[in-house]
Amino acid sequence: MLGADDGIVSVASLAVGVGASGASHTTVVTAAAAALVAGAMSMAAGEYVSVSSQADIASADLALERVELAADPAGELNELTAIYARRGVPVDVARSTAVALTARDPLAAHARDELGMTAAGRARPVQAASSSAASFALGAALPMAALVFAPAALRVAVVIVASLVALVILGVVAARAGGAPVGRSALRVGLGGCAAIAVTAGVGQLFGALSK
Repeated sequence: MLGADDGIVSVASLAVGVGASGASHTTVVTAAAAALVAGAMSMAAGEYVSVSSQADIASADLALERVELAADPAGELNELTAIYARRGVPVDVARSTAVALTARDPLAAHARDELGMTAAGRARPVQAASSSAASFALGAALPMAALVFAPAALRVAVVIVASLVALVILGVVAARAGGAPVGRSALRVGLGGCAAIAVTAGVGQLFGALSK
């Protein structure tokens, strides 16, 4: 959702801003296409670096846990027992559970219950980068399509209206998915997009006037 929002706002704002400067339609389309590609690549690169850093931290934590298990297995067993006990498990059951899980795979037990690592939550840099790039590009494709296919006299209006409607819809979907108030989410996303487009249009118009 966030990537699609970024794509819509970025490309719509840029298209309206460049158009407000008095640039030709070809220039506006070229700038919007470049923004789509650059934004998707930027999202991918940023997400890859971020998630790779998370993966490096997780690997370092696992390496440290492996050393601690080798150096003090009894202490690590007590630590695991205490973790279960703090969660409300009776001490004797917590102890037997810790012993059973340690006998099976001590590193996996500590990774899951001490460090909070799970297979489902494992950092996947390539997947994260691909998803971010794709969501940005899909969002950006909407104002791009409006810019290319709308009638010449209505291009700016169609880009603005289509983008704001899409942002509101995404806000509603995100709110329903997260159980948040729908009206507030839709209004926040819509007003944010409107503000971004308006500011960029003002800047484009200013620079267009100064360059004449």
